[in-house]
Amino acid sequence: MTPDFTFFHISDLHFGREDDAALEWVRDAIALERPDAVLITGDLTMRARHREFTAACAWIGTLGVPVTVEVGNHDMPYFNLIERFIAPFRRFAAIERLVERELDFPGLAVVPLRTTTRAQWRWPWVDGWVRKPALARTLSAIDALPPGTRVLVTAHHPLPEHAPSGKRLTIGGDHAMAQLAKRKVAAVLTGHVHDPFDLVQETPEGPLRLVGAGTLSTRLRSTPASYNRVELSGDAVRVSVRNRDHLASAQVQVGEVPSGPLPGGV
Repeated sequence: MTPDFTFFHISDLHFGREDDAALEWVRDAIALERPDAVLITGDLTMRARHREFTAACAWIGTLGVPVTVEVGNHDMPYFNLIERFIAPFRRFAAIERLVERELDFPGLAVVPLRTTTRAQWRWPWVDGWVRKPALARTLSAIDALPPGTRVLVTAHHPLPEHAPSGKRLTIGGDHAMAQLAKRKVAAVLTGHVHDPFDLVQETPEGPLRLVGAGTLSTRLRSTPASYNRVELSGDAVRVSVRNRDHLASAQVQVGEVPSGPLPGGV
């Protein structure tokens, strides 16, 4: 049966450490299958260098389908702290209209949620933080939709506030998940950890589905370069992982959200 909507969920391209073969593989699949949109959940670059953004934006410009892009922690200026604090998204200028762009389809919306910040009390500044204004923007966008609209939320960082080990992950994530569950969001799509996952998180407001995409870079963790194909049919959301080693989804999905994008790294 043909799904109502099909999306490609890709993440962590890390231009500067990109995997050219993986990027060509994904672009060919997009050209062949023509998904309704490509949802990119952050980390377009490795160190937010101008040349990395130029290459990333040029690649995105070749996709030929609607795109929305989240900002990842690697996309914030590393070496120019003045720019990081005054104009942190200036280097996205070539694709400015795609950044944190809401996508609207008949009966369905893709709504962004910002989880990156200019700075945090904890170092290094790589972890997620759902700040109150960012969550308010997302919730307002959802609440403004016609009743019955299905919603996918895109963000860079997975939302769980703590790893199974107890390590602090995304500040404000638990509250954000509860608020999204209250609004019956179909799924939250994220990146950052370089491994795909698909799990259900229980919250005080009910269950919330969390879906993570792998990486299209050479910065592999436990699984090969991959992306997610997301299909919506009615209220059902089907996620399948496509990876360069052609393993089944269950063979490459991790069972829990990892504590960082690479062991001991950023």
